[in-house]
Amino acid sequence: MRPAEILALADRFFGAIEAGDIEALREIYATDAVVWHNYDQVEQSLDENLVVLRWLTANVASVRYVDIRRRVLDDGFVQQHVLTGHSPGGPLTVPAMMLVQVSDGRITRIEEYLDTGQLGPLRQARAPE
Repeated sequence: MRPAEILALADRFFGAIEAGDIEALREIYATDAVVWHNYDQVEQSLDENLVVLRWLTANVASVRYVDIRRRVLDDGFVQQHVLTGHSPGGPLTVPAMMLVQVSDGRITRIEEYLDTGQLGPLRQARAPE
């Protein structure tokens, strides 16, 4: 993919999360996509990750990605950002970094790095089922 195509895919991906558009996310991910998190070192399948994103957007109002720093790579992009929103436990501010691999116009793998200590306000909400 050309750099402009990768950047457009990144914009679509984060825009779909902010909009809570799970079906758009399903189209952006490859069917065998994997999402890994540094805090548990577990790989999630596409469907498992969509459950989490559906829960996030249902329980956190005004989900936004701010302070975005993004760099295109040959096979994807890396992004630093701050996830913000209003959760049942108060304002949410989570600095994070994601390494995202893409192929054929879809996201194939995400490695997400964040400090779970920043997720305290989410503890007031129900866990994803």
